[in-house]
Amino acid sequence: MSSLSNIKRPENATAVIVMADSTVLWGSGIGAEQETVGELCFNTAMTGYQEILTDPSYAGQIITFTFPHIGNTGINREDMEAEKPFARGLILRENITEPSSWRASQHLNDWLKETNLTGICGVDTRALTRHIRDQGAQNAVICHNTEGKFDLDTLHKKARSWPGLEGMDMAKDVTCKKAYEWRETEWTITEGHSSQDNAKHHVVALDFGAKHNILRCLAGAGCKVTVVPAHTTAQEILALKPDGIFLSNGPGDPAATGQYAVPTVQKLLESDKPIFGICLGHQILTLALGGKTEKMTLGHRGANHPVKDIETGKVEITSQNHGFQIIPESLPEDVEVTHISLFDGSNEGIRLKNRPVFSVQYHPEASPGPQDSHYLFDRFVQNIAK
Repeated sequence: MSSLSNIKRPENATAVIVMADSTVLWGSGIGAEQETVGELCFNTAMTGYQEILTDPSYAGQIITFTFPHIGNTGINREDMEAEKPFARGLILRENITEPSSWRASQHLNDWLKETNLTGICGVDTRALTRHIRDQGAQNAVICHNTEGKFDLDTLHKKARSWPGLEGMDMAKDVTCKKAYEWRETEWTITEGHSSQDNAKHHVVALDFGAKHNILRCLAGAGCKVTVVPAHTTAQEILALKPDGIFLSNGPGDPAATGQYAVPTVQKLLESDKPIFGICLGHQILTLALGGKTEKMTLGHRGANHPVKDIETGKVEITSQNHGFQIIPESLPEDVEVTHISLFDGSNEGIRLKNRPVFSVQYHPEASPGPQDSHYLFDRFVQNIAK
């Protein structure tokens, strides 16, 4: 392993990115002054940085934002997708933009410090995105030190030794600790968040890292939602007498989480209750049905991904965040592919031919973002009503 000690720090640099492949990028530190290690990825969304940083599906990842103006809507408590950020760090082109939204209650940099999240700005994010695109996902360390003291060789060693997301069960780190009830519905400009107090159906959501807005959409569709930890058994779930079962999004390798989740989902399938899965839930369902998953070279992360509904021919613009995918050729005969990506042809949805069970790879609850796929929550409720 070659030494990086001969690389000189540019004047005024207070942060550095050191990748496992020895690439070194300098910039200015933002957020908490510390080190963080994770898998580098990039997100092409123009809005929603707060939702992205608090999405549990980003656990273990350092996010490169390709949109240059991050911070302009500030931070507000209503748009949190979890109680805290789960991303490992963030990389920006420009310094954090001053907030100009009437909803902002806090500056982004103050929130980063408060939540102990580290980042770097002043980086050529176009060049970094091309590097990730061409070389694939890279493990990396961000180090923020206002005194400009960096041991590049030590940082390089930490990046190289980090095990990466493949084979890593991260759902156990982000799932809820105990079951709870969710009633909050989606935000509106006139009422903010409301409460679902007249639910017609009871849904049990298996929490692999559920985003709050997914739960809000389920509540808004007329469901009382009971959220349970990822390790909850099928017997415990069915004892709650659900009308339908939801498999949430989440981070990490589905095959690793599947060690305990797949037997549970297989038993739930035997109950013939309607099941709806999103993202990691889509992958876990696939494994439970006998299919296989694999790590993607780049993954899909953004709010502009076109997905084709094979049955109707319609194209939905979707929000996505996943680094693993299912292998369509591994699906059994009773499983039908319903949606495909128009970017790379990868699978975006499946359903069982003879049971009310379906799932999608993308995030139909997107907030902010395209809401073309909100109908999927209605489809789930219609399956329950039948």
